Amino acid sequence: MLKIENLTVKFPGRFGDFTAIDAVSLSVAAGEIHGLVGESGAGKSTIGAAIIGLLQPPGFVADGKMTLGETDLRSLSPEEAHHLRGKRISMIFQDPQTSLNPLMTIADQLIETIQAHEDVSTAEARDRSVALLEEIGIENAAARIKAYPHQFSGGMRQRVVIALALCTNPELIIADEPTTALDVAVQSQVLDLIRRLAKTRDIGFLLITHDIGVIGQITDNVTVLRGGRLMETGPTQKVLRTPEHAYTKSLMAAVPPLDRKLERFLVPDSDIKVSDAPGLAAPASRSAADAEQWLTAGTRSVGEGLGMSGVTVRFSGNRTSLFSRPDAFIALDDVSMSVRPGSVMGLVGESGSGKSTIAKVLTGLVQPSAGHLSLGDADLPPARTRGRKDPSRRLIQMVFQDPYSSLNGRHRIGDILAEPLWHYGLEADAGKRRDLAAAILDLVGLSADAIDRFPHQFSGGQRQRIAVARSLLARPSVLICDEPTSALDVSIQAQVLNLLKDLQARFGLTILFISHNLAVVRQMSDDVTVLKSGKIVETGTSEDFFTNPQADYSRELLSLTPGMPV
Repeated sequence: MLKIENLTVKFPGRFGDFTAIDAVSLSVAAGEIHGLVGESGAGKSTIGAAIIGLLQPPGFVADGKMTLGETDLRSLSPEEAHHLRGKRISMIFQDPQTSLNPLMTIADQLIETIQAHEDVSTAEARDRSVALLEEIGIENAAARIKAYPHQFSGGMRQRVVIALALCTNPELIIADEPTTALDVAVQSQVLDLIRRLAKTRDIGFLLITHDIGVIGQITDNVTVLRGGRLMETGPTQKVLRTPEHAYTKSLMAAVPPLDRKLERFLVPDSDIKVSDAPGLAAPASRSAADAEQWLTAGTRSVGEGLGMSGVTVRFSGNRTSLFSRPDAFIALDDVSMSVRPGSVMGLVGESGSGKSTIAKVLTGLVQPSAGHLSLGDADLPPARTRGRKDPSRRLIQMVFQDPYSSLNGRHRIGDILAEPLWHYGLEADAGKRRDLAAAILDLVGLSADAIDRFPHQFSGGQRQRIAVARSLLARPSVLICDEPTSALDVSIQAQVLNLLKDLQARFGLTILFISHNLAVVRQMSDDVTVLKSGKIVETGTSEDFFTNPQADYSRELLSLTPGMPV
């Protein structure tokens, strides 16, 4: 159905053309799910954009052939390509929140899409839209179709995006990271839906993802890319079980296993360690050893335990009438947990279970309705009284999911790293603050010249290293990592996880590791706590949880986690 032969895509630059895709060939049959996998920058999304005619200028297709059935995609005029998009080829993007218009109801968006490609009445388009929502598993579709995107959960929004892609009965759907932001339960539902649609509607899917587990679970064939070049292609089970190319083998080795715990992850090409990363520049004015000595000095108390007892968080809802009291949503319901000093606690559960709310409570961003918190032997003051200079602000630091949005894009890296030193009064001298910033970069595996660059000049994995470095410069006792690798491909994820393992071992940090990726939690955690609907359903050692889970919900989560074929 779709055939690509020797596709080459280039982007002009000041010093010549940059080749983003170099002579790549692949094909997708009707009813087939074809996986496209590789590291960030491999060219996966560029291929999808070239197929559908949405390459960002000044990028252009320099060579090759792309056909959909008998249609030569490269020979289409702009008007013909416009009519083909959405009609014969549709796309599912990574973030459903940004794929949907927040000011339009779901009905308006579906009806608009149908009428843009077919001459049908509004009533007929609405009936088709309701039937489509029912087909993709949205209950009470006739009523829910009147809702706005923000009134749906993440999984339901992704179902609506799939409905938009289906409403014109396309031959091919390009799904670009459709489950990256979803927890394992919702991810499983979306993958099951894609598999069912491929079979029942005979639609071809090109599934772009960095999640090898998803590739192994759902695709029929897979193509492995690196640096815009094709490394290996073939039936999924064969490629994943017995890869032939050295890069594919190293990529498979970087995937965290669910059935055992590794000391370190193998990184494609080289196993990068914090202490002996190959190819790094020589240490700056302060060596990495000096940075390590500084981090463990002063008033910092290494490896303090973290606890919460009877914590309840209620959020006010909307009033149903002028005289009624607003409904209350209970985000955390009488939660008690403790993180052992110097250990890693994995916090898991589906979206909306309360994981990030716990992080916000511990960092003083949300005031609980009841309960109390402790750090070591001391009680943490309530959030409303925890001022900027309170010691707990410094001792509990966070590493966020998206390092790009958590770093100020207008500031240089040196200024970003120096800010906690100035803010917490840890170093008054500006020159010494710069020296410490350079030293901490060396400690986390980045060269000293990074200090004068901006966040956009780094890859996602490098930005996450910078975010970790910034949190360390506060001399914390506790590090809260909220989905720190969910947006990274497996090789970069392996590097960041190795970094966190090394730093935790060096400094005895107490870490609360929040993730919906259970395979990653297996590798990182000493203990595991499982949340559902704001309540703890199970807690215990990591080994016990993964080998003998006690709660039905825990067993369900483990069964839904995609893994490598055996």
